[in-house]
Amino acid sequence: MIADRVQAARAALLRGTGPVPLSRWAWTADVFLGAFFAAGLVVRTVVRARAPQLVDPRAPLPLGGELFPPGPDPFLQPAIVVHPWELVLAALCGLPLAVRRRYPLAAFWLVLSASLLFHVRVVDDDTALFTFAACLVAAYSAAMYSPYRLLAVGSVAVGAALIAVLHDSNVPDITPGYVPFLLILAIGLGANSIHTWKQRVGRLEAQQQTATRIAVEDERARIARELHDVVTHNVSVMVIQAGAARKVMDAEPGQAREALLAVEAGGRAALAELRHVMDLLTTTGDAPADDDGLAPQPGLGQLPTLVSRVRSTGVPVELTVTGTAAPLPDGVDLAAYRVVQEGLTNAVRHAAGARVRIAVEHAPDAVLVEVADSGGAPAQGVGPGNGRGLIGLRERLAVLGGTLEAGPRLTGGYRLRAVLPLDRS
Repeated sequence: MIADRVQAARAALLRGTGPVPLSRWAWTADVFLGAFFAAGLVVRTVVRARAPQLVDPRAPLPLGGELFPPGPDPFLQPAIVVHPWELVLAALCGLPLAVRRRYPLAAFWLVLSASLLFHVRVVDDDTALFTFAACLVAAYSAAMYSPYRLLAVGSVAVGAALIAVLHDSNVPDITPGYVPFLLILAIGLGANSIHTWKQRVGRLEAQQQTATRIAVEDERARIARELHDVVTHNVSVMVIQAGAARKVMDAEPGQAREALLAVEAGGRAALAELRHVMDLLTTTGDAPADDDGLAPQPGLGQLPTLVSRVRSTGVPVELTVTGTAAPLPDGVDLAAYRVVQEGLTNAVRHAAGARVRIAVEHAPDAVLVEVADSGGAPAQGVGPGNGRGLIGLRERLAVLGGTLEAGPRLTGGYRLRAVLPLDRS
């Protein structure tokens, strides 16, 4: 276990997280920064090469030299000749900063290598100030933006060691004249850090809002499926009972009374389940489910009541339970109940006069539920279904790792068969 965690941490350090998204303002700022350092260093290199250099009069004269030899002023050294490769290296000390946030490690090593090569021959405090500041910005960018954390830290450490070893030519002498420049550089880096932090916070907030929106949409879809199950089943039964009561009201008042009592019972059951579903919108996880007098969540234990209610409408229903029943997880218990409820609803609505057989099998590792009808004509006033109930069932069972088969039987009628696995570990 510890070795796996170490390996995962090592992989996280070495694995990239993808490019950093940059705004147009960030790209413009980086291009300007790279151009500023490159132009400044190139100009300083050219100016240094053209400017005559004063010679210390206390320096010893060469052998055979005269105190005041004829020709140019002996205390002025001729201008230094600038080579093209020096200008190229001067530009490379700054231009890579234009991509310091897109390719931070590459930019750092380009700036560092160009600076070290540039100062092999060019030793000057003014140019060293530019290259040193460019290396600081590149190192900051590598540590701040590189997705390869371990490589970034190692690169900055190696770069710092190289500059420390070669500090005579790469680290400028800090004089009061350099303080404003360094102060502006520090303020710029600090402002950039704050801007980057705000961007990251904004991205995290956007990701959190997206995740919250998706969760809310999923919850709404789940509640819609619950409402569909509750309303469709109970209202279908109530409509059939009310129609039966209307037909026998004059001839058989007793049967009409029983049908109306069934309608009342179905309505009460529908209200109880509707309250349970709506409780998902208002009740926190800490509140007990029965604080508001809500009915408990239905499960396979309520199948006899459900079957009895459907039988009272005149639909012949057979319920068979095999295997040893054991306490089931709440999600599995509710899903199995919804499968039976959807099968009975479809039989009542789309197979009037059919016989319905319900089979529940408790296996050691799964619960199997099958609802099959013998076929019939759609009930009066009932149009073709939209399949929403079956879609909701499949999604519900998929979350639990189960499967749902739905389709016509070879011998006629329709069948639902669900398999819900059990985790006994």
